Amino acid sequence: MCGRYSLVSEQSLLQAEFDFVFTEEITPRYNIAPGQDILAVGYNDGRRIGSYLKWGLVPFWAKDEKIGYKHINARMESIEEKPSFKHAFQKRRCLIICDGFYEWKKTKGEKQPYRFVMKDKRPFALAGIYEVWKKAEGTKALATCTIITTEANDMTKDIHERMPVILKQEDYDRWINPENRNIKSLKQLLVPYSAEAMAKYEVSTLVNSPKNEGKELAVPLNSQ
Repeated sequence: MCGRYSLVSEQSLLQAEFDFVFTEEITPRYNIAPGQDILAVGYNDGRRIGSYLKWGLVPFWAKDEKIGYKHINARMESIEEKPSFKHAFQKRRCLIICDGFYEWKKTKGEKQPYRFVMKDKRPFALAGIYEVWKKAEGTKALATCTIITTEANDMTKDIHERMPVILKQEDYDRWINPENRNIKSLKQLLVPYSAEAMAKYEVSTLVNSPKNEGKELAVPLNSQ
C-alpha cells in the first residue's frame, strides 16, 4: 500500500527532471494524503503536461464519487482485469511525482512511520492511472487518480509487503503514451524498484495525521 508521500523539491528541479509543462505554482508538501489534489504528469499532443488530480480514482461508471476513497491504490497483479482500473490502465496512465513516501511498521502494538527516498535524494515518479468522472450531464468533471503498487523489494519488505511502483526514467514515455496499448509491455514496467538505489529512515509519528505538515515530518527520528 502507498497511503502517504511528500513532494518538497524545487519546482525548477522537478520540471527539469521530468520535462513537463505546468503553469501553476507547486507548493512543497511533506504529508500528502488520499483525497487531496496531487501533481501528476500525462501526455498530450506529444508533450508531457502536469495537472492536479484528486487522489482516489473514481471510475467513469461510478454513481458516487465517494468510491474514490477505496481506490487510492491499484494492485499491478490484477490491474488489467479489475472493472475499476482496466479502462484507465489501457488509455489513461500518468506519472505521480514525489521525493519520498511513508510506510508504517507495527511494533508492540504501535506503528512506527518510515520514510523511503532515493539515495541520491532526487525526486522520482510513481506509476499512476487516472479517470475523468461526471456526476451527471452538464456537471463539472472530476479528474482522479490512483497509485499502482507491486510486491515489496528488499528495502521495504521488513516494513510492508507492498510498495508503490517506481518507474525508471527511460520508461516514462513508454508508460504515459496513450498510444501504447500493449498490456504485456506495460505490465513489465510494474516491478519492484532496485533496493540498492533506495534508503529509508524512521520519522516522527507526527506524519500519522494528515492534518500535520512541515519540514519536521521528513527529518530522521534519530536527529530530532
